[in-house]
Amino acid sequence: MALHPDRLFPVEPEARTVARRLYAAVAGLKIISPHGHTDPSWYAEDQAFPDPAALFITPDHYATRMLYSQGVRLEDLGVKRRDGSSVALDGRAIWRLFAEHFHLFAGTPTRLWFEHSLETVFGITERLGPGNADALYDRIAEAIATPAMRPRALYDKFGIEVIATTDGALDDLAHHDAVRSSGWHGRVVPTYRPDAVVDAEALGFAENVGKLLAITGEPATWTGYLNAHRARRAFFKARGATATDHGHATARTENLSQADAADLFDKVLSGRAGPAEAEAFRGQMLTEMARMSQDDGLVMQIHPGSYRNHNPSLFTNFGPDKGADIPKATDYVHALKPLLDAVGNDASLTIILFTLDETAYSRELAPLAGHYPALRLGPAWWFFDSPEGMRRFRETTTETCGFYNTVGFNDDTRAYLSIPARHDMARRVDCAYLARLVADHRLDEEEARDLAQELAYGLAKRAYRL
Repeated sequence: MALHPDRLFPVEPEARTVARRLYAAVAGLKIISPHGHTDPSWYAEDQAFPDPAALFITPDHYATRMLYSQGVRLEDLGVKRRDGSSVALDGRAIWRLFAEHFHLFAGTPTRLWFEHSLETVFGITERLGPGNADALYDRIAEAIATPAMRPRALYDKFGIEVIATTDGALDDLAHHDAVRSSGWHGRVVPTYRPDAVVDAEALGFAENVGKLLAITGEPATWTGYLNAHRARRAFFKARGATATDHGHATARTENLSQADAADLFDKVLSGRAGPAEAEAFRGQMLTEMARMSQDDGLVMQIHPGSYRNHNPSLFTNFGPDKGADIPKATDYVHALKPLLDAVGNDASLTIILFTLDETAYSRELAPLAGHYPALRLGPAWWFFDSPEGMRRFRETTTETCGFYNTVGFNDDTRAYLSIPARHDMARRVDCAYLARLVADHRLDEEEARDLAQELAYGLAKRAYRL
């Protein structure tokens, strides 16, 4: 199972040789992780991870969704049910079940990430299977009980320079405060995610807005609501935040008059809004958030196009983020026009666009980012955070928007041990792409080396103002 040193490099000898040299120039660069979902309590409390299954399997929906698709019950993987009924708690049993089904991950990025973690973190070069499941479990369990495998030590081992978490608008950021006051050198920053107080169709929306207004001391008016967001953004920024994040079903934006927006706010808050009005409100709030970013300098991320909780039975029993979100077609050209008419020409504003609709890369996103000063393209995301997905991204966007209208790589993960594996994969794929441009005599190698360093480090650091 030992990782091949030329993995993901071109098969053509000349391009492969160039890719090796480019990769050698970026392999040791620090990791900028500007968008992800690791738990800030890990860094605040610095406790040992409980067991190998809790570290690798139960919280990773990439792993659990594949097993679920083959008939494995989520309860048997330790995933908690909403009703509190019993689930598997034996980490060894969960690990054995994973090992029995590990063959399902052949050809997937999940296997590459997992095996990279086994080798580089634990020195394990055997492929996991039923025959060695217990031995590998014991070896990992022994290792993670040591101080060298606690979150802060791993932060240093992985070469992380800064890592951002994603935090709800109502979060008190107590763990971030604890990290900042601890004297630890690591840099962990929050990201403002206001979906729960912006999406009128979200469960508990009105109650959440009430909490937002109570926290900030603002009245239940449109002006008070906007001021509450401004106050919370300032609260996050004071704790190191450099970005906001918006996970909407579509990329629709609106630019209503303030009177019409106030009427719409009253309607959604009172529960009188239908689906079309809820969608219009989400669209209006994207434009409002962009205007706020003009004022406070926070980078804006838009992650649209996921049909959330497609499996109603799974959502009822287990809740969100359990692997049942599905990509869907997404319009950007028409949907973003109200926002871009308002702020798109502001070169001081940074709006990073992501997509789960790869057909939009060359048709819509690259042309938009290749024109509007405020726009940048986020990397291949979620289902396409993979070798082929990353290649398709470069191949379909570079000719139109170049490299410098993109923002490098972010790992977007809850799985802490996969962070260096994901960055390594991205660096290898980008070096392979650049090596082919060198072999085609479209770039010289020195230029390609500079670009490899930008894609691995510089672009993300500058785009996210880190």
